[in-house]
Amino acid sequence: MNKKFRNEVQALFEKSKDKAPVSISEADLGALPEPVQRYLRYAQVLDKESIRTVRLKQEGTFKTKPEQSWMPMVAEQYFTTDPPAFLWYGTITPFPFMTISARDLYANGHGYMLVKLLSLFTLGNESGPNIDQGGAVRYLAEIAWFPTAWLSDYIQWEAIDSQSAKVTISHEKIISSAVLNFDELGRITDLKAERYYGEQMQHWSGKIEEYQEIGGILIPTKVEVTWNLPDGDFSYFRSEITEIEFNCTTTF
Repeated sequence: MNKKFRNEVQALFEKSKDKAPVSISEADLGALPEPVQRYLRYAQVLDKESIRTVRLKQEGTFKTKPEQSWMPMVAEQYFTTDPPAFLWYGTITPFPFMTISARDLYANGHGYMLVKLLSLFTLGNESGPNIDQGGAVRYLAEIAWFPTAWLSDYIQWEAIDSQSAKVTISHEKIISSAVLNFDELGRITDLKAERYYGEQMQHWSGKIEEYQEIGGILIPTKVEVTWNLPDGDFSYFRSEITEIEFNCTTTF
């Protein structure tokens, strides 16, 4: 990680450093839809401190087109939960000795995506309302890695049935929603949302697997993310968490 990225992480954490932790109680779950209550009990958030910051490492594969071969990827990601924000930095290796670096930032209700070849040549530099909406949806989906944030003031829940619920994030001027599906144990199995694919809103989904206990909380450690396009599904991101830490104050 370069110095500029470390400084961006520290700036992200600075906005969250004065937030006091609270302990999650049964009263916090009482107004939630039943499958969400079941999920949070399964995740073991009761009597745990609220998670304010997160840092994690991932390994996996990535591709930009359906016909493309999977490319190896490693990444670091940092989150704050009050305010909701993340900074993701990934390195993709399409060929030996060639790397593509990507920085995905969501903060203050805005998204910013920067992609470079060999960390030198800009391949993409995107921002704007469509990127803002995509950043909010991504943040919403990734709360599964730090589940106490499902109880944040900017999160609203709506009951659907005994195994699904709609969740909405309202932050700054961004409002985005997703549907979560749960199994009998309470685990989230998948998430479905609408997200911009270029200039068009398309179906987007995440499959969630392999829950593990980290810091006393059960979280999924493997995900696969897919665009559900009119001409067929396009899975483009597969990853596994290799390290994660809650309520941290520094980079790796």
